[in-house]
Amino acid sequence: MHRAFHDTFQGRLPGLLLAGVSSFAIMQLAALPSLQKLGFSALTLAIVLGMLLGNTLFGRVAHSCGAGVDFSKSTLLRLGVILYGFRITFGQIAQVGWGGILMDALMIAATFGLTLLIGLRFLKMDRDTVILIGAGSSICGAAAVLATEPVVRGHAHKVSVAIATVVVFGTLSMFVYPLLYPYLGFSEAAYGLYVGSTVHEVAQVVAAARAVSDMAAGNAVIEKMLRVMMLSPFLILLSLSLSRGSTSEAGVRQRPMVPWFAVWFVAVSGFNSLNVLPKALVDVIVQVDLFLLTMAMFSLGLRTSAGAIKQAGFKPLVLAGLLFLFLSVGGYWINRMFGL
Repeated sequence: MHRAFHDTFQGRLPGLLLAGVSSFAIMQLAALPSLQKLGFSALTLAIVLGMLLGNTLFGRVAHSCGAGVDFSKSTLLRLGVILYGFRITFGQIAQVGWGGILMDALMIAATFGLTLLIGLRFLKMDRDTVILIGAGSSICGAAAVLATEPVVRGHAHKVSVAIATVVVFGTLSMFVYPLLYPYLGFSEAAYGLYVGSTVHEVAQVVAAARAVSDMAAGNAVIEKMLRVMMLSPFLILLSLSLSRGSTSEAGVRQRPMVPWFAVWFVAVSGFNSLNVLPKALVDVIVQVDLFLLTMAMFSLGLRTSAGAIKQAGFKPLVLAGLLFLFLSVGGYWINRMFGL
């Protein structure tokens, strides 16, 4: 057993080193003030740089690095999602109250339902791509897409397509929302809730809200973290839904795959709410988590074929664009309705 473990580790080491060193450099790059102002997170940079290398140089070392890269985009991804819970406390939920919780739940349900309707019925897209785009738009951008991939068992290029839509329209939100603020009739606090309940990525939420004020940014982050908290029940319900009517090649009905990493994500959030660990240690864990997610994103990019993305065509962008309109316009009226 010890020998087998040693051989497995040795086989994965080159790929882990490639992903690890590259991700460390990417995180340093993402920390530059100029990129932070533009709202480009380490995850966004990782998928882009990973795809560039994956379609140029990676083929030369894929035979030696492939095992470690695949381990990064699967096992390390799940660990990254679990540790993401250290960014959230139940106390943050209490700050916005039941109104904020119900508003987020309604936004997620409406956005994901609209995704299925448009993507499957009208655009006739494949199920996995539609679900991944819906998860990214509804909940928390690239992190949600990555967390949903193990449930739908989607191919790397479908995940990359979904993430690309998050990058495009989430980035657009960062510039459009502050320009619209004077005409929305929202206070700074209400504007923050609007941003947090409708914009894709956490980094994009911060950029769009901070352009108005720090108060708006604070409310936006809390509301966004509530959406992140709903990732776990979303994945469990999605897994149960996909298992219904699903059969194996032998004709046996498949049992639902419980996404245990999503359950552990909530458990970690609950533990973090107890404030047992010093803040300095939690900050270190959050940085480690960002590193793991960056490794997963970079590895995913390495395994993504540009040809497969090109084959997906314009339908994913059309779907994501319609969802962006719903989030910005429909989300505005839903926020008005709740009047938080």
